Amino acid sequence: MDYFMHDKKELCEAIVSLYPDIGVCGIDLKVEYDEPKKAWAVHLHRDDHHLTHYIENTEADNCLDGKQCVSLGLEIAQLKKHIEGEGF
Repeated sequence: MDYFMHDKKELCEAIVSLYPDIGVCGIDLKVEYDEPKKAWAVHLHRDDHHLTHYIENTEADNCLDGKQCVSLGLEIAQLKKHIEGEGF
């Protein structure tokens, strides 16, 4: 098993702190490490809409160091549009 600089709770809290509208919009968030992909899996879901986004370890470290998670932000925006019926 690989050495992890941070744990899933830390990453989840960092994502919510960077994107506080996740909770406001009622989007559920789950974070887990995907060992075969060697990346963090971020699962976003609301009602019957689901999206999984993989974050490389370096991006996860950037998130936890207080830097913005650019690709995750794009995925969250896409999920919100999909939930609101605007499509992709």
